[in-house]
Order: sequence, then structure tokens, then C-alpha cells
Amino acid sequence: MTIYVIDDHPLMREAVGMLLRRLRPTMEVIELERLGLLSGAIEKHGEPSMFSLDLKLPDTTGVSGIRQLKNMYPSVPLAVLSASPASDWETHCLEAGAEIYIDKSAGAGEIGAALKSLMLAEDSFEEPVPGQKLSKRQLQLLLLLNKGMSNKDITEELGINEHTVKVHLWRLFRRIDVKSRTQAIFYARQQGLLPP
Repeated sequence: MTIYVIDDHPLMREAVGMLLRRLRPTMEVIELERLGLLSGAIEKHGEPSMFSLDLKLPDTTGVSGIRQLKNMYPSVPLAVLSASPASDWETHCLEAGAEIYIDKSAGAGEIGAALKSLMLAEDSFEEPVPGQKLSKRQLQLLLLLNKGMSNKDITEELGINEHTVKVHLWRLFRRIDVKSRTQAIFYARQQGLLPP
């Protein structure tokens, strides 16, 4: 399996590639400058295990690249690394299917931690509670979402970093096949997972 880093800025692409190689020395990391090169790269290097995608590329802008990748590979984790502030794009990217949004202005440590939490979430399989589809952590997240808690509130409540919260939410949404907090709460109510 291969990690694909798609970014038109050579220095950023190489830096993210080096960071991923350090985090996953056994994985092949392929760096591409535009999305249009992906098909040929996959033929040559194999199926993707993760994508790191810039929002502004020569052949795609905004969430169109996310949608394109998610149409082709719906279950492959996708991290968006962008120079655009999270306040402008994060919600749109997550709604389009990205698992995590990382601002390029974050330090290498923060970017590395975010990518690592996405990879760990994919590696570790949390067993569901007996008789249920969801793990204890996922049931806990539903209760916190129902209370209207933000990611920052959940971070403080659970004592974990915000990127880990985002990854846990991504896994929950994927497990119950929803795209938003509202849909997750609706699902939880329908299934009787929330207190009356």
C-alpha cells in the first residue's frame, strides 16, 4: 500500500513526504504535483492507503479534488493540507469527505501529530461494545455531540488533542455512514443510543 502526497509546491510536497516516511518507514510515499498524475502513479506504485492533498492545484481547486478522490476511493483516509485558514475551508473539506484538515502554517510537530493520528485511527480497530455496532469511545462521542460540544470542548473533556478528536469523529461518521454531526445525532436518536 502507498501514501500519495499531492501538492504543487515542491518544498511542501517534499517536506510532507519526508515527514510521512519518518512516521511510516515501511510504506512507500509517492509525491505528485497535480491530481491528474494520480492514475498513472497508482498503476505504477499500487493502491492508496492514504492521501495528503493540497486544496489549490494546477488541475483542481477547492473541494473538487476531495470529491474526485472520494468518488474513486471512498474508504481511503484523506488529509487536506492547505495554506488557506481552517476557518475558511475546514467545514467544506470535511463535508466533501476529507477526514482531517491541517493548516500548513502549523509547525512540523503539529502536522506530524495530525497525520499520525489519522494513520493510527486507520490501523487500530476499536472493538464494538457487545451487541452494538459502535465502540465505547464512539458511544461517548455521540453523547458529547448531543450536548452540543465543539471539538475543543471534546478535547478538554476527553484529555486528547484536537486532531485525535477529528479522527475519532471521522471513524464514527464512517462507521454509521453519516457526513455531519447533525446526521450522527439523528442516527443516535433513531437507534435509541441517547438518553431520552
